[in-house]
Amino acid sequence: MPTHLRNPSTYHPLIFILLLRYNVIICFNIRPVVNAVPNLFGQKYIHAIDIMIELSIIAPTFNEVDNVAELIKRIDNCLQGVAWELIFVDDNSPDGTADRVRQISRTDPRVRCMLRIGRRGLSSASIEGMLSSAAPFVAVIDADLQHDESVLLNMLEILRQGDTDIVVGSRYMAGGGVGQWEKSRAQVSHFATRLSRLALKAELSDPMSGFFMMRYDAMLRCVRAGVSGIGFKILLDLFASSPQPLRFREVPYTFRDRFAGASKLDMMVAWEYLMLLLDKLMGHTVPVRFITYSLVGGFGVIVHLIVLTILYRGIQFSFLTGQVAATLLAMTSNFALNNMLTYRDMRLRGWGLIRGWLLFVLVCSVGAVANVGIASFLFEHRTFWITSALAGVLVGAVWNYAVTAVYSWRKP
Repeated sequence: MPTHLRNPSTYHPLIFILLLRYNVIICFNIRPVVNAVPNLFGQKYIHAIDIMIELSIIAPTFNEVDNVAELIKRIDNCLQGVAWELIFVDDNSPDGTADRVRQISRTDPRVRCMLRIGRRGLSSASIEGMLSSAAPFVAVIDADLQHDESVLLNMLEILRQGDTDIVVGSRYMAGGGVGQWEKSRAQVSHFATRLSRLALKAELSDPMSGFFMMRYDAMLRCVRAGVSGIGFKILLDLFASSPQPLRFREVPYTFRDRFAGASKLDMMVAWEYLMLLLDKLMGHTVPVRFITYSLVGGFGVIVHLIVLTILYRGIQFSFLTGQVAATLLAMTSNFALNNMLTYRDMRLRGWGLIRGWLLFVLVCSVGAVANVGIASFLFEHRTFWITSALAGVLVGAVWNYAVTAVYSWRKP
């Protein structure tokens, strides 16, 4: 496409096409259309479609208010002559990131904000942002400016050729680098890269990269095939979920230091990465949340036995008192760990935490009754006692998982 046709500044009047057969008015314009024409045919809505956007760039954010304006400026400088839009997907940042994006978007229609409330996670934010695009090409870039935005144009030119589904920015190929990383961080990254081979369907040099551009239709195939949306490693998720091998190219870039703000890296990032790998390996058979939930439940059994031993054998409380206290403490520890690990992306806070705990205890109490009832019934009908006990545990676990997922952690 000639440069002057891709430049929004060269477009002047609106072009209206009236599709009378379907009673729809479609307004083609480089900018959003609001109240463009009277509602001539009594339709409830007038649809505005921007057919000129060629590239949507997705920037997931959480507490990145000081990086927003700089990212926009740099992308504008390196994508001259390209019809692009920048979609900030913000997870309700308390620092006012979404407000800053909306303020800028009032004067720059290429910038828009998607605000998510009640859920968190870079991968799921990237997926929602890409799905909201109408462009043929979508890119994901960190909002902290650690990714080199000058590579975007090269990525786009490769995709325009039509023989590639995705272009990945790589730190580990000739010409790339990790910048000023400490040795320990580089070692962890290399170890995670080796682990990714368990689920990866391509020989990528940098499967842990979060910087890439791809065709919208290729992305949609991956999402429909069942991406996990867990954690931070969206690229690995897409490759592992694709129903057919993605045609890929890699381009080198050097990882930079964060421009402003604090890093989001912590131990939970590693946990979510392991959960992503587990989900890709067996998530189609057993939900990964249920696996995590069961692991937490196993830890709860240990807590229960320790507390009961201390109260009953150590302090000499009655068995009933010790059992009630141990059960309550085990339920509380299970709730706290599930809130931190299993449902990290829907973590409860404030009054929601108290409400969620009360519902969790109530539901698990019913699960305990079901556990004992099923086990007793099977045992009385000549089932081996261990088998009876395990059957009761399984029924109680499934009940607790299914009901608490709906009532303690309400799914968005």
